[in-house]
Amino acid sequence: MPDTLLDPTTLGDLLRVASAPDYARWEDQIRRTGGCANPIHLTGWTIHKDKSTGETLHHYSTADEPGGRLRLACGNRRASRCPSCAWTYAGDTYHLIRAGLAGDERQDIPGTVRDHPRVFATLTAPSFGPVHNRPDSGNCRCGTRHTPNAPELGTALDPTTYDYAGAVLFNNHAGQLWQRFTTRLRRELATRAGLSRRELPERLRVSYGKVAEFQKRGALHFHAVVRLDGPDGPGTAPPAWATVDLLADAIRAAAAHSYTSVSVPAAEDQPARTFRWGTQLDVRPVMAFGDGSEITEQAVASYVAKYATKAAENTGTLDRRIGELAELDRHDVPQHTRRLVEACKLLDPLYPERRLWAWAHMLGFRGHFSSKSRHYSTTLGALRQARADYRAAQDHTALALDDREPDTVLVLTDWQYAGHGHTPGESVLAATIARNLQLNRETAREALRDQLTDEREY
Repeated sequence: MPDTLLDPTTLGDLLRVASAPDYARWEDQIRRTGGCANPIHLTGWTIHKDKSTGETLHHYSTADEPGGRLRLACGNRRASRCPSCAWTYAGDTYHLIRAGLAGDERQDIPGTVRDHPRVFATLTAPSFGPVHNRPDSGNCRCGTRHTPNAPELGTALDPTTYDYAGAVLFNNHAGQLWQRFTTRLRRELATRAGLSRRELPERLRVSYGKVAEFQKRGALHFHAVVRLDGPDGPGTAPPAWATVDLLADAIRAAAAHSYTSVSVPAAEDQPARTFRWGTQLDVRPVMAFGDGSEITEQAVASYVAKYATKAAENTGTLDRRIGELAELDRHDVPQHTRRLVEACKLLDPLYPERRLWAWAHMLGFRGHFSSKSRHYSTTLGALRQARADYRAAQDHTALALDDREPDTVLVLTDWQYAGHGHTPGESVLAATIARNLQLNRETAREALRDQLTDEREY
């Protein structure tokens, strides 16, 4: 149950749902969604028939379901919108990134990728003005030693001189900047190998998986796993000259090269700008599990998966598109973030093709938060399909259709969208179910960890 008292309306609705004769089936539906906070509602039916005899093998209709509806998980990746679906998305991202580091035979990624050069790189945004921070020296420029959760961290020391327009324009062009970086990286690798850009694919392939993260100041930076493969991808070894040191050196050179920049033309009172990556560039080799390093395959995969479910919410902005600036007042958006959103509004008519106002809730950024190169590893679609196939096989067994060849069964369906979400009382109950599922997972994980520890000690 919730930690705080419920208002009478919500409490009444909760009691109505919990006392309904079909509550057990409603709870089962919500458990199957993982405790989804905003499930999709469907109405319809499905029939399994024997093709040769016309015999009905199984019939299902939502007419007998609670409210006459079947509830499915929304699948939203944002933890701020649906924690349970975001947990599933993060899990998929973890397996996707880790498969590219440690291999996964089920996804045709050989374990030999562990022997390939691979690094974890962080490319940051440039400075748009001094902000409150926690330097190694202890005191911020303002003379204060800020606590880790101080609300002023990341905000401008002097809002009148901070380049809010530059910050949102950088976010808006970050995707193009990344594309230029990857192009230049291949050229830097070719130069170090004594090859032409055209000859490089015959010897080497660059693969990566990346995720975007917003800093407290509202500026975007990318975390990327970069790996070198042979010409045919992860199944082939890279040439001997392709080392971790060579890769790291090429990344630093590519990030600093003049080609790796994006120019934005002047517009009315806005000057022409040229954006490059910030000077804070971190490149570290990814090590195998258990070697004592902090940058392990598991740690990197977990880090990327964590930020794959987030957006700009840590800056205080909204997690949906903003209709009007008045919404910022209703949701108590911090002043620093508000100025960034206002900059998107002011710049939108000056750069109409950039659609800054449409992406103001993302502080101008309109790219993919997580992405990968074609041959890095498996895809999220393949992971979802594997999960769907597993559940379909379970249902096939439950319907006693294991002894029948798939080609002999005709499946007829008719589904209609009927809405989404929960009533107030249902939301409370669904959140409770989600917390219980999370607790069960954590308990099972701890038990497995203890078992593995005991086995190693033994």
